[in-house]
Amino acid sequence: MATIAIAGFIGLTTLITRAQGLSGHFPNPSSPFSSLKYSQFRTAFSPSMATTPIQVSASSSSSPTIDEKKGAGFSGIVGANDLLIVGPGVLGRLVAEKWREEHPGCEIFGQTVTVDHHEELIKVGINPCLKGTKSDHKFPNVIFCAPPSRTSDYPGDVRVAALNWNGEGSFLFTSSSAPYDCNDNSPCDEDTPVVPIGRSPRTDVLLNAEKVVLEFGGVVLRLAGLYKADRGAHVYWLSKGTVDANPDHVLNLIHYEDAASLSVAILKKRLRNRILLGCDNHPLSRKEVMDLVNKSGKFTKVFESFTGTTDPLGKRLNNSKTRAEIGWEPKYPSFSQFLESL
Repeated sequence: MATIAIAGFIGLTTLITRAQGLSGHFPNPSSPFSSLKYSQFRTAFSPSMATTPIQVSASSSSSPTIDEKKGAGFSGIVGANDLLIVGPGVLGRLVAEKWREEHPGCEIFGQTVTVDHHEELIKVGINPCLKGTKSDHKFPNVIFCAPPSRTSDYPGDVRVAALNWNGEGSFLFTSSSAPYDCNDNSPCDEDTPVVPIGRSPRTDVLLNAEKVVLEFGGVVLRLAGLYKADRGAHVYWLSKGTVDANPDHVLNLIHYEDAASLSVAILKKRLRNRILLGCDNHPLSRKEVMDLVNKSGKFTKVFESFTGTTDPLGKRLNNSKTRAEIGWEPKYPSFSQFLESL
């Protein structure tokens, strides 16, 4: 059994007493790269980057070896196409899948709040890491997909993610279309004014996070309502049967796959200081959405009705400018076409 002291996160120095045939994974669940095989650990080590070592045991096997004569020379360069996903949930995992299709051989890392889903991430080729782990390592591409619901300092979390970006590729923040100041079902696009700071705590959080992104030269992608067959507003409303909400409220949608493909297309563009919009350009009222669901015959439950009359109306999003700039079109141009594909 060979013993190696590896200092901290990624890009930290190694102290090798005798290393041959390294294989296996980092056993420390608090290490952001606990799932990384040593053969995947490609960042250059430097003594000047050393911190408190983590003791790791490595067993002999037929895996790639480290030349004993080189010792601490076990090193490599972070790939130009490597990607950090902060919040690798449904959207983040789809981004990972599509990014890997575009960049075979890249390394993809997923930062989570807990270790609960680390095994799932490993199975789909995402190297899990925990939020809050300190490191000098920076990534060429970073996408922030985490929601604001699990943190008390959302802008602060976005700033930490931005500090993990080396500025070479892209930094993308997936926001919401909620900040657009429109609640009368009127048209809305990338240039529509936003809700003033101080009017709504919900939009304040998003706008303050977006401000951080733009300060770092990143890109904000404001997404409409995400959905797929088993996730989205239609699933929630089906589960309730009757909902106390205004049936005429117009909402805007984008399928998870399309949000992922748009995100990847934006990441590849390496844009700076931009605000873009993601939607399918086919806004529907709540009633229209659920009428389509009922008529589709694809669901076991039947939605009854919306009973509200006083809640605010919505907006009619159009992202033609984003589509023209990015060169992107959705796989599912509308919710009705998605239902037909089931």
